[in-house]
Amino acid sequence: MADGKSIMRTGGQRVVESLCAHGVDTVFCVPGESYLEVLDGLYDAAPAVRVISCRHEHGAANMAEAYGKLTGKPGICMVTRGPGACNASIGVHTAFQDSTPMVLLIGQVARPHLGREAFQEVDYVRMFGPLAKAVEQIDSAADIADTIARAFQTALSGRPGPVVLALPEDMLRESAPTTPCLPLAVEKHRPSPGDMERLHRILADAKRPIMLVGGGGWSDKARADIVAFAEAQAIPVCCSFRRHDIFDNHHPNFAGEMAIAPNPLLVERMRGADTLLVVGARLGEMTTQGYTLLDEPSPVQHFVHVHADANELGRVYKPDLGIASGMAEFAAAARGLAVADTTKRRDFVTAARADYQQGRTPTKFKGALDLGIVMAELDELLGDDAIVTVDAGNYSGWPQRFLTFGGGRRLLGPTSGAMGYGVPAAIAAKAARPGSTVVACVGDGGFGMTGQEISTAVKDGIAPIILIFNNGMYGTIRMHQERRFPDRVIATDLANPDYADLAKACGAFGETVERTGQFRPAFEMALGSGKPAVLDLRMDPDVITTRATISDIRGAG
Repeated sequence: MADGKSIMRTGGQRVVESLCAHGVDTVFCVPGESYLEVLDGLYDAAPAVRVISCRHEHGAANMAEAYGKLTGKPGICMVTRGPGACNASIGVHTAFQDSTPMVLLIGQVARPHLGREAFQEVDYVRMFGPLAKAVEQIDSAADIADTIARAFQTALSGRPGPVVLALPEDMLRESAPTTPCLPLAVEKHRPSPGDMERLHRILADAKRPIMLVGGGGWSDKARADIVAFAEAQAIPVCCSFRRHDIFDNHHPNFAGEMAIAPNPLLVERMRGADTLLVVGARLGEMTTQGYTLLDEPSPVQHFVHVHADANELGRVYKPDLGIASGMAEFAAAARGLAVADTTKRRDFVTAARADYQQGRTPTKFKGALDLGIVMAELDELLGDDAIVTVDAGNYSGWPQRFLTFGGGRRLLGPTSGAMGYGVPAAIAAKAARPGSTVVACVGDGGFGMTGQEISTAVKDGIAPIILIFNNGMYGTIRMHQERRFPDRVIATDLANPDYADLAKACGAFGETVERTGQFRPAFEMALGSGKPAVLDLRMDPDVITTRATISDIRGAG
């Protein structure tokens, strides 16, 4: 400095300086007195850093998770101690299971009060230990820059995920000299030449190979590279649960999604494959159909597993070849892999594609609102760079099965299966990409959990379109009740408001859709309104999934 003295900054100011040094442009929060100094620092950081204040920490954390999933940068969430942290924990768990980079900053009680069960005190290291990649408490303002740099590095390195930082309120008030906050190098594994040569030999012998892609860490270039690899090697590709935007759904090699209630033809094709190449996916419960798809611990197929975290290789299924690699690094190497004679498997690719296309034909419906036709119209109306978010629930089968993704079109959904994700995720996506059409697909149950964030969207001038699949029940649980406990339905009925009126009361656009022919004009009006919009799709409660009705289930019992 000119006078030879360091500039002193409060801990709150240093937190904001460190976030800015890491390129943070958006923060999602619910304000709290435990981190007032950080909020004050954010006042000075405007307009470079946008602060979106939410109605509930559940919504704020989901927004940060969706932002990280869409951008590849850690989503930033700030909440207050105790109840605020507990409310945000769902978003942290989602980020962990979905491999999404995220940093949660929590105000904490003052350091002298720790260990006394002070007002709203929680031990965050113990609370978030199983839910996050790392949890730390910053006990000195002088440590802020280094700790935040380490948090960003951890969130992005290897398998991406959430990091939680606790900020004692008295630490945020103390002053410390400003020091440079330098981002740390992000660690990414690369496949070795030997690994790629072994992969080449395995594929050269394969007659019926299938590639399954999933997980986090996929850049636009990595997506393009993996498409080029699959095309050159003549390999059909399916995606893990809610990850089918990784591979262009219009590509002739795309074969569908291995998820809840997948196309039965795809399941059989997976079982009949002679080689299974899994890239990025953990092979969790949903993707493996309850761990029944493959033999444990060693699949009968030649099994190659590529994952960013070496600890994931062999954790459930023992691979013939395990490759610890980041997705971008593997996809780039795979694109340059030598191509053997693929003539013998061209018919296999064509048949897999035909199975997928057959599965996209919805059952004809005689009711007033045909969701199969609605989804077909929505697929036409969405732009090539559109973003669709989904919540948890049976209804999500409609957008997941009948909309197309990949290329520039993205799908954001919680592979953790957490309800309350769709609306906050759509707000975050529209904030990140205001020029794209963003549509949230949410059940009436999920909307009831975080739908109040529509007022956040109105306040901040963020305009997603929210489709509420309204059947007056917690549909997934109702389905299970009907199957396991016939004629003993309990606790699954919902009493819903008029969602169109609710939207209007918040200052948003609202419209009720009861018949198929009403959907397209309602959607076009919502898009043209320039406001956040809610379309209340009044479903027939009997239509419980895309493949079955409640009547079918009762009849089968």
